[in-house]
Amino acid sequence: MSPTLAPFALERYFARHEFHTRHLLCTSDCESMSVGELLGLEEGAGEGLKRHWLGYTESTGSPSLRGEISRLYTSVGPEDVLVHAGAEEAIFLFMHAVLSAGDHVVVHEPSYQSLHEVARSIGCDIASWRAREEDGWALDSDELVRLLRPSTKAIVLNTPHNPTGFLMQPGDFRRVVRIAEERGIVLFSDEVYRGLEPDPSLRLPAACDAGPTAVSLGVMSKAYGLAGLRIGWVATRNAAVLARMASLKDYTTICSSAPSEYLAELALRHGEEIVERNRSIIAANLPVVSGLFARHPDRFSWVPPSAGPIAFPRLLGEEVERFCDEIVRRAGVLLLPGTVYGDGGNHFRIGLGRCGVPEAVAALEVALRA
Repeated sequence: MSPTLAPFALERYFARHEFHTRHLLCTSDCESMSVGELLGLEEGAGEGLKRHWLGYTESTGSPSLRGEISRLYTSVGPEDVLVHAGAEEAIFLFMHAVLSAGDHVVVHEPSYQSLHEVARSIGCDIASWRAREEDGWALDSDELVRLLRPSTKAIVLNTPHNPTGFLMQPGDFRRVVRIAEERGIVLFSDEVYRGLEPDPSLRLPAACDAGPTAVSLGVMSKAYGLAGLRIGWVATRNAAVLARMASLKDYTTICSSAPSEYLAELALRHGEEIVERNRSIIAANLPVVSGLFARHPDRFSWVPPSAGPIAFPRLLGEEVERFCDEIVRRAGVLLLPGTVYGDGGNHFRIGLGRCGVPEAVAALEVALRA
């Protein structure tokens, strides 16, 4: 019997707490906006939405939406983009399109659970390419080479990284792309936080631009803060992978919501404005969180994020699951224990991308001093 999918620990944790906890201090997305605020970015957008047809959309995504997505890259066109229902569907379909039982997959860890669990459920052998706190959460590309086997079919990379906020250096990134291409391995690059670098000059090229067979994952949820649209995508010049994913999509969502496609396209036309707003929120929240940890060096240690809206501090002197449970009950502040990532280092995730972070930090600090 083939393996089955394990319960998604992070999603089950949020299902218990997210919608009835006052202060969410562990969210991985950025500040969202209302439909009215989004429509207000462009004259005539509201009337356009009213006229928008509510029939089926193209399975690959509307040509105009794929056109806007392709402008995020330098070497792909609309025909190289496949739209999905968020990033999760794209991850699921990529794994099923590329992998078979017995294949070997190297995964950047700690990781969002589906980046390794879907492959494991297919029957793949997973090797952990682990980021280590003592190295500033950096990855060792020499270790990657040692992990590879003749049966390695995919390398899964995530940068900027969830949950540590690590941004790979350009030379290391280019080496990973080159290693994958030279060995005929598909690089799956989770780039959902791309654009949230504090300095745009630090931004890495997209994997789909850096390598002809690499696959880049993007979504409206994280950098844009528009999770409710449920629009994600892959971009790749790897036509064979794209075709297999498109065929499998006929068995999942078939096509996207027409209003969501319209609103996502609108958001992407104003994408830099939206992302700049979210970069500003992160920049304002970073000293607030840094101050908290500086005032409690006996309770916490951390590596500040180099990009993106999340970080992975360590709790000192007590067990992290018990601590997170106590804080949510006593202070109404939600933190995410690192155990949902399979982390045994007593870390927890903290989010910097929403406007309510100062109030959440204040509530947490009251509880710490009680």
